[in-house]
Amino acid sequence: MADGVIPSPNIWNAPAVYELENRGVDPDGVIETAMRAVRSPDGACVLDIGCGSGFHLPRFAATAARVIGVEPHPPLRELAGRRVRGLTNVEVRAGTAQALPVADASVDVTHARWAYFFGPGCEPGLRELSRVVRRGGAAFVVDNDATRSTFGAWFRRALPDYDPAAVERFWARNGWSRMSLDIRWEQPTRTDFERVVRIEFTAEQADRILAEHAGTAVDYAVNLFWRTF
Repeated sequence: MADGVIPSPNIWNAPAVYELENRGVDPDGVIETAMRAVRSPDGACVLDIGCGSGFHLPRFAATAARVIGVEPHPPLRELAGRRVRGLTNVEVRAGTAQALPVADASVDVTHARWAYFFGPGCEPGLRELSRVVRRGGAAFVVDNDATRSTFGAWFRRALPDYDPAAVERFWARNGWSRMSLDIRWEQPTRTDFERVVRIEFTAEQADRILAEHAGTAVDYAVNLFWRTF
């Protein structure tokens, strides 16, 4: 595996449960609608950075001309390859955000969802975006909005040193815009909801969350950071 890759315990250790999580995140398509308002993937070359097991690749492939998924973790890359087998306009490549395996000015849309681009420290990846996105293209980063929502409160409690204002300043300083979006995070059963919570938080944190929160869904605020080139 490439140097500099930081493990992502949720999907690395529990890809099947993370698949449940992916299915339950934003069932109303709020994030995709917001992205389309900036730059449509229709007929474009789309690069999904940190594509994991490839959950979003077929969705992009439905309208994009070409889709490239980049993933550093071999087991996830294998799962992504299986998922897109038979889709002639999709390929999965080994690589990292810091060294994207694509040519200069070769993609129209980049997408990173809870992957690598978490604010200060991701400057090498930002330089790579400037290299690979062609004129008229756009880059999108999806991350938690820790300033509001029930999930945001859980996130802040789990990471008390996290500074959302500093993260927002970082993106603004680098020329990115921000949309604050309200989505749903929902599972079909309480059992699935509990399984998903337990891959996102420590055992102690998850116990507290599940003791105080009933049901199978939670309100969830996210930031969509974006810029055009």
